[in-house]
Amino acid sequence: MTDYPPPPPQSPPPPQQPYASQPMAESDERLWALFSHLGIIFFSFLPPLIIWLIFRERSAFVDDQGKEALNFSILVTIAQIVGLVTTPILIGFVILPVVGIATLVFCILAGIAAYRGDRYRYPFNWRIVK
Repeated sequence: MTDYPPPPPQSPPPPQQPYASQPMAESDERLWALFSHLGIIFFSFLPPLIIWLIFRERSAFVDDQGKEALNFSILVTIAQIVGLVTTPILIGFVILPVVGIATLVFCILAGIAAYRGDRYRYPFNWRIVK
């Protein structure tokens, strides 16, 4: 019986790039941008904030659209608070439906544009997060 030499030691696999630093696919960028805009309709500023914080370093498009959606959601939240505060003097009954309808329309338009890959800018926005 012949003795074979032991096999050479295996080198360790190359280190993997951290998931957070991997670039996103274009379809994923468009989908997360869509979610950041449409999330405002149902959950106020939380979806754009979470999406922007998680994906801002992986995609310039999601960073841009996440900030745009976050700024708009902050503006909408402030407008809703003003509407609630002014409800006792009856102005709030006008402000709240106008804010609701404008939010619905602009967020749907922004979501459609983001899903097409276009950088959407809300016509009325206060850019706090830069």
